[in-house]
Amino acid sequence: MDAPLALMGFAIATSATPGPNTLMVSAAAAQVGVRRVLPHMMGVTLGFPAMMVAIGMGLDAPVQALPWLHGLLRAAGSAWLLWLAWKIASAPPPGEGAGRPPLGFWGAVAFQWINPKAWMIALAAVPAFTSPAAPMLPQVLPLAAIFAACTLPTLWLWAVIGVGARHALATPRRLRVFNATMALLLVLGLAPAWL
Repeated sequence: MDAPLALMGFAIATSATPGPNTLMVSAAAAQVGVRRVLPHMMGVTLGFPAMMVAIGMGLDAPVQALPWLHGLLRAAGSAWLLWLAWKIASAPPPGEGAGRPPLGFWGAVAFQWINPKAWMIALAAVPAFTSPAAPMLPQVLPLAAIFAACTLPTLWLWAVIGVGARHALATPRRLRVFNATMALLLVLGLAPAWL
């Protein structure tokens, strides 16, 4: 890892920009509050770096050897994102229904494997910040640690934005519009994966 400051900037930028993880955390926090979304945030914080280590250790070889596997992962990820968008858009206002976040810890860990943005980031970061001339594990572990260190604070910020939106959108109608908007943004985020 030759450029730790560049890597830190890359990790912050990719973790903080809107994507499936940030939008789901924000919408869930608007629904149930930050504390109940913590398992989801921890799942992303630990799941994405674990995926990055696996990719760095060679899991991307099957995807490159079998191009149809990439399409299958993209289709599965898109289908799950559409389902999650529907869950967000149809979530009842606070105080109605179960009030559970769409994903818990293990759901968020598993989601990283079909999240198109997570794959794009990992497949860009691993080759950009590692060298094939050196052993890979000592290179990808610090890379994953930096992403983990950047992910939780940025997700926390998105959760606080969601809670702030809940207070600003105190009526059930306004919260439904917010949830529908977050769901639409989640669906629109699929466009780069298919274009």
